[in-house]
Amino acid sequence: MTRLNVSKAREEFPEVVNRAAYGKERTIVSRRGKDLAAVIPIEDLRLLERLAREEMDRLDLEDSRAALAEPGENTPLEVVKKKKPSSIERTPCSVRPRTELAWATCT
Repeated sequence: MTRLNVSKAREEFPEVVNRAAYGKERTIVSRRGKDLAAVIPIEDLRLLERLAREEMDRLDLEDSRAALAEPGENTPLEVVKKKKPSSIERTPCSVRPRTELAWATCT
């Protein structure tokens, strides 16, 4: 994998892009020895995005299974959606667990 500092990457940007697009080469761009960004082939980006979506789906499924396993009565989402908005507790999404109900009632 190629590593270039910002100045060199700026000078060679068209070549860096071509190497990523046609040569499938990955280039790390750094400043003062610290990695800042990467130029990667579009196929790599699409793969990373797909993997991120699949991981989110896996986490959502885990959360859903955990919520269903909790003791007590579970209320179907359809019933929750029919309630008046004022009857649904409104708390910021950042303090609520990620569940289907939390996403449905985020403010």
